Amino acid sequence: MKRPGGVTLVAVIVWISGALQLIGGVIGLITASTTAQVNGVSAGSFTTGAIVSIVLGIITIVVGAALLRGSQLARVLTTIVLALNLASAVYTLVAVPSTLWQGVINAALALLGIILLYTRSANAYFRR
Repeated sequence: MKRPGGVTLVAVIVWISGALQLIGGVIGLITASTTAQVNGVSAGSFTTGAIVSIVLGIITIVVGAALLRGSQLARVLTTIVLALNLASAVYTLVAVPSTLWQGVINAALALLGIILLYTRSANAYFRR
């Protein structure tokens, strides 16, 4: 069965997100000691955060690849992450009204991703 375009789009977005996490983690790791020094704290927390970001970036890229192969587990994991992003966006809209557009865009992208993963053609693709 041919992969639906919506699934491909969501997988590409997941890949981009993973790549950005990975890049951010590497930059954070490189700059951890300087950032800690500027903020007057231990570099350990910045280093740990950077390592977590790198690991999550790698996992996100793997999940994106699994989506392209039709993995039901990847679909569920992506749905959970998108639902958390949607909840975070709604919280941002309520708690920090000055970031209105950021919250609206994040919510719209998360909702679009969930919808695209559960269209009729996507359901058929993941059930094959």
